[in-house]
Amino acid sequence: MAIIINPISPVAFSVFGLNIRWYALAYVAAFLIGFLVFRRLVSDKKNGSILSDKQLDDLFTAVVLGVIIGGRLGYVLFYNLSFFIEYPLEILAVWKGGMSFHGGLLGVLISVLLFARKIEKQKSEKVKFWDWFNKSFKIMDAIAIVAPIGLFFGRIANFINMEVMGRMTNRPWGVIFAGHGDVPRHPSPLYEASMEGIVLFIVMFCLWKFTKFNERAGMLSGMFAMLYAVFRICCEQFRAPDAQIGFLTSWGLTMGQLLSGLMFIAGALIFTVAIKKK
Repeated sequence: MAIIINPISPVAFSVFGLNIRWYALAYVAAFLIGFLVFRRLVSDKKNGSILSDKQLDDLFTAVVLGVIIGGRLGYVLFYNLSFFIEYPLEILAVWKGGMSFHGGLLGVLISVLLFARKIEKQKSEKVKFWDWFNKSFKIMDAIAIVAPIGLFFGRIANFINMEVMGRMTNRPWGVIFAGHGDVPRHPSPLYEASMEGIVLFIVMFCLWKFTKFNERAGMLSGMFAMLYAVFRICCEQFRAPDAQIGFLTSWGLTMGQLLSGLMFIAGALIFTVAIKKK
């Protein structure tokens, strides 16, 4: 028998007539908790302090912008371009949902690369590639550990908004949202919150704490990309494809799986470079 759930209001509470949504609170919680953990990582004795307090504040701003702008543009380009061409102002309506993790990751990577280049340029007018690479991916390695925190909160918000729900199922843990059809579906956002959030965080933290991966810039970043890609591809087996896209192939490839496959390749390349560089 399926689990019947009454829909949860996307509005958490109101302040002076302004609706505060769970989706926004999820991002606020992710940024604040992630920032606190990130600060601890980059100032840890094992890792060595890699950023000053001023640089840390500047990086936080850059990463927030990278997540929001990259995540939104990624969703627009990868998932619903035709709709946003017709209604371009809807691109700004981020409170309605519609963020792409892959786009957000690209936004963060670009932000960190530009930020690291700025730091290296302050040391010397001529920026050496490997110095830039090491600084960029030292930062990305720490971000790779805290990123699952944001993924966890984001997927919980997806569940509350009844977004990216799963495929039909007859399993006893299938979920029916009252008033939104009587077909039980996999609670795929909760699967992803568990795998891409909790499990991935534990694995990444253990790799940082108990291995020597943090001694070579890029190894943790590359491993994160590969592990996330594997978890996402697996979870997509239970997640319904986006209605406006459907399956990309006759054998059931989804956009999320395609982007995750490309992400796995990129992660493997970064991991290989990190191992082989002197």
